[in-house]
Amino acid sequence: MKTKALILAASLGLTTLTAHAAEGRPEIAKKKISMCIGCHGIPGYQVTFPTTYKVPKLGGQHAAYIVSALQAYKSGDRKHPDMNSIAASLSEQDMADIAAYYAKK
Repeated sequence: MKTKALILAASLGLTTLTAHAAEGRPEIAKKKISMCIGCHGIPGYQVTFPTTYKVPKLGGQHAAYIVSALQAYKSGDRKHPDMNSIAASLSEQDMADIAAYYAKK
């Protein structure tokens, strides 16, 4: 019973997040992803600063998750020096566009 409640709560959270997010434009994101492909475009890539970290694949991720992660990096709730500075440079529309692009890959 608890599992069903958690699944329902999580799905409602994603629905709410998606409803408040800007509409992503994947075709426009092609001009915005140059900073992403240097790490996320290399299968199996790992960074070694500040610690060894496997860089996640973005293609096929849910757009709402990508936007949420970028917002957390921008606010400092998630910590990684490179991602914090990259996310700080992105507008909400940029995040939505990039998320829409990778969600369709």
